[in-house]
Amino acid sequence: MATRLHLSGRQHAIPVMELEARLKALEDKLVDLETRIPENRVSLVIFSGELDRILEAFVIATGAAALGQKVSMFFTFWGLAGVRQKKMVSGKRMREKLMTILSPKDTTRLPMSRMNFFGAGARMMRRMMRDKHVASLEDLIRVARRMGTRIVACETSRDVMGIRDEELVGDLEFGGTASFLSDALRSRMTLFI
Repeated sequence: MATRLHLSGRQHAIPVMELEARLKALEDKLVDLETRIPENRVSLVIFSGELDRILEAFVIATGAAALGQKVSMFFTFWGLAGVRQKKMVSGKRMREKLMTILSPKDTTRLPMSRMNFFGAGARMMRRMMRDKHVASLEDLIRVARRMGTRIVACETSRDVMGIRDEELVGDLEFGGTASFLSDALRSRMTLFI
């Protein structure tokens, strides 16, 4: 004979085992919902290799970090120019050499997305920023790193484009799409720049 629980005001009795099963189902749903709640996290994909866009990515990253958010930045394809510190041509295959030669050597040589005019636009923008006492891209990169921003270079893009570890700034993480998605799926905000 099953034990029954009589609830006041109700005409029927519910078996205790059924209540336990319902409670277990509710607990499981709660655990599932808790894993879906976004964390205080911002994830950025940096696909562009242009000064103004990479600059804005770091402005957003440092702003989010200052507000207590965990920040991860995933640099892929042209965006890898935002974490490049030098170019190396020796020891690469012909296409990799051409890709290297045609790419900016470091962040100081990034073009503007508009009005670049063979680099004059980027130099003018940097000068205007300096005159207005606005942090440079290189300063923002250092600040973001000090604030604990997770900076990940896409392994596949790096391999396809022939970019070696030594060409990129130190203390980077290397990862693929799964690395980015593991952060993005837990983030309150995900941006593609």
